Amino acid sequence: MKSIFKKLITAILIAEARLVIRKYQPHVIAITGSVGKTSTKDAIYASLVQHLSVRKSEKSFNSEIGLPLTILGRPNAWSNPLRWIENIIDGLSLILFRAPYPKWLVLEIGADRPGDIRNVARWLPIDIAVITRLPEVPVHVEYFSSPEEVAEEKASIITALKKGGTLIIYADDDRTLSLAARAPEDARTITFGQSNNATVRGARTDVLCTDGPHVSPVGMEADIIAGDARAHAHIVGSVGAHTLLPLIASAAVGVALDIPLPQIIASFESNYVPPAGRMRVVSGIHDSTLIDDSYNASPAAVTAAIETLGSLCASGRKIAVFGDMLELGKYSVDEHRKLGILAAQHAQILVTVGFRARGIAEAALASGMPESQILQFEDAQQAGEALIPLVEEGDVVLIKGSQSMRMERTTFALMRDPQQAPILLVRQEEEWGRR
Repeated sequence: MKSIFKKLITAILIAEARLVIRKYQPHVIAITGSVGKTSTKDAIYASLVQHLSVRKSEKSFNSEIGLPLTILGRPNAWSNPLRWIENIIDGLSLILFRAPYPKWLVLEIGADRPGDIRNVARWLPIDIAVITRLPEVPVHVEYFSSPEEVAEEKASIITALKKGGTLIIYADDDRTLSLAARAPEDARTITFGQSNNATVRGARTDVLCTDGPHVSPVGMEADIIAGDARAHAHIVGSVGAHTLLPLIASAAVGVALDIPLPQIIASFESNYVPPAGRMRVVSGIHDSTLIDDSYNASPAAVTAAIETLGSLCASGRKIAVFGDMLELGKYSVDEHRKLGILAAQHAQILVTVGFRARGIAEAALASGMPESQILQFEDAQQAGEALIPLVEEGDVVLIKGSQSMRMERTTFALMRDPQQAPILLVRQEEEWGRR
């Protein structure tokens, strides 16, 4: 019954969203990819909000039901039927009566299953399509026949571009960049990344660190270059060179809209708050620093996270806490072992959570990490509680795993101020608390 109700609600909301798009005709910026969609969506919104009338997808509203909710401007009603009916009534009101509506929508579009993006592309006209990185082994690949099929699904967003629209595409790997050839002849193509061939690129990237006897990371800085324009930018609250890519993508959107680069950077720095669970810097117990990357995990994102840990300033030890990477299908064993090899290179202590993550521990041990420095647990909360007496002043603790592993529970156990959890951590809603 729940499944039938959900399908019915979804169908009604999509129908309403289509009618709202047809009535109000907002300009649409759509973001897809396998890495960094939510951060990119938030960065684009932050860069435009001082210049345009704009609405963005909340949190990670990128599914078949999250997308129409954003278009209608309605919240997730979770398991409350009355609130879903209220959402439908409010959507109908938008259609029947004239109401204030944003001129621009910044929408995150995901693909859990084949056809998810193709179905959206049939009814959503897009002014600017942004495609982030499509790694060799993406998340959700378990539900596709191959990584190539995932890339094809993401690429279908290009078919929704309006005449004269703009395609903004990640330039730092050939797999993603090759999709630029599919842009319509009348479309403008802008590339972004950290490579020299990107239209909009980041340069002189560095970690921002605290001063004093106990050094710890607090953010990132870089120069953003677009043609002859150059501006220096800071991100406070998240770390890793890859966390700068959303900023660079937002600068590319600014170029597409002819907004001067310094104005884009100023708006970004005034309005951007790093999304929870994405390399977010959180104060930890015993004057430690937590790098909370607990939203989800794919091989590419985990690789970037562990390499970032190795590069960070720290007066103490570097501790990696990894939960299972799920939805990898036949790639699961190899990808967990690859992570174990990297962990042995970049961390002094390794903590694993879950059955699949045992492969991380085994590979780290085989790569020379001492057995005494490897801890294994069955669930995230247990791991967090065990780490409380082990974490020391100056330590930097990276925490990452797939959504279902609930690695935010490890972060919560190690936070200096747990009362900040609703603001800083993912999945803090009451509905998640019951799962």
